[in-house]
Amino acid sequence: MFRTFMFATGIENSIPTINNGRTRIDQMEKCGHYRYWQTDFDLLEDLDVQVLRYGPPLHTTFLGPGHYDWSFADVTFCELERRNIIPIVDLCHFGVPDWIGNFQNPDFPELFATYAAAFAHRFPWVQLYTPINEMFICAQFSAAYGWWNEQMRSDRAFVTALKHLVKANVLAMERILKVRPDSLFVQSESSEYFHAENPKAIKPAEIMNARRFLSLDLNYGRRVDSEMYEFLMDGGMTREEYHFFLNRSSLRHHCIMGNDYYVTNEHRVRADGSTAAAGDVFGYDEITRQYYDRYKLPVMHTETNLMEGPKGEEAVDWLWKQWANVLLVRNTGVPIVGFTWYSLTDQMDWDVALREENNRPTPVGLYDLDRNIRPVGRCYKHLIKDWCHVLPAQSVCLTVPVVRPQEVREAHVVRNQERLRRMRHTEVREDEEPVATAKNVRR
Repeated sequence: MFRTFMFATGIENSIPTINNGRTRIDQMEKCGHYRYWQTDFDLLEDLDVQVLRYGPPLHTTFLGPGHYDWSFADVTFCELERRNIIPIVDLCHFGVPDWIGNFQNPDFPELFATYAAAFAHRFPWVQLYTPINEMFICAQFSAAYGWWNEQMRSDRAFVTALKHLVKANVLAMERILKVRPDSLFVQSESSEYFHAENPKAIKPAEIMNARRFLSLDLNYGRRVDSEMYEFLMDGGMTREEYHFFLNRSSLRHHCIMGNDYYVTNEHRVRADGSTAAAGDVFGYDEITRQYYDRYKLPVMHTETNLMEGPKGEEAVDWLWKQWANVLLVRNTGVPIVGFTWYSLTDQMDWDVALREENNRPTPVGLYDLDRNIRPVGRCYKHLIKDWCHVLPAQSVCLTVPVVRPQEVREAHVVRNQERLRRMRHTEVREDEEPVATAKNVRR
């Protein structure tokens, strides 16, 4: 049983489309992972990283309803199992197959849930999942900013994308739990904050600071405030759709709240509602506490990075700052269970948020695209070595029951799965009881 703090990295697998769907930005292809996946897994062992955010490419794996090409997933996940590496499986990262279209498609949630169930059946040793990565950011960039996928810019398009993304995530959790009842879900979501630049900007900043919580409010079955309720209803969400989320609140007991934080996550808001980058003002510590106070769930720092600049130490300094914030969060009583530098290698075209296909490396990896270690990689390796045996002894009384891939068939694991399966059956029955009267209950 893996009962220690989770030091993680990830293989960047974003797959949004741009140019009105004509161009697919496949980060695993552009960063060379399809060719060098064995080398990439070797690098994990060099770092002594035992937890990997990773997932098969959705657009080439999910070929149609009930049709899958598992060829790449089979070889890579077989190797992860052999190496006893714990994957946090990222099933949908900013894009869908061409045949689904985009996140405006109302069929997407059910289609994705069937895909998640099929994956869980094929790889029953997998326990940790991020069914859909950064639901808020995906809806924002695709349907509010007009950058990716449907490339729309309206509140209605944003609400439509958001409700479909979150419903897909919720249904996927339910289907996966039927296969693996001790599954844990790490909701990797961007942690944002909006600062009012002047008094006239207070109101738009307040609205944005309420909107940032919508994906997790819906995902965890938390009632939204009255202003956000009106926003959702005006954006086309029905009362029945809203109650769907409220009636799934028991799923939160299987969740770890993943908070992603970058230097771009804080914003200055002007009086007209436009925004500009604010830089690192509050920092991960303060913003994560805001999210924890709202949801009271265990936390994992699931993404951060910074581009290596001319000095060569910029990313190293950012790593140490983030790690100091993790320790501060932990020492103030927030149960934080892991930290992630994202990603293992450099990425491509993230300097323009994948809006253009320039094929320009973004130097944020622990290794460059030739698989040479960067200074931040050496720093992370030392950080893991220094802290990996210290944190468990100073635990804030939370233990995450993560099962190693090669332990999944042990008797005590099987017994625990059966116990959780019975508990989950009871949870579902309790959630379903009020559904018949939901239409008659006023918010």
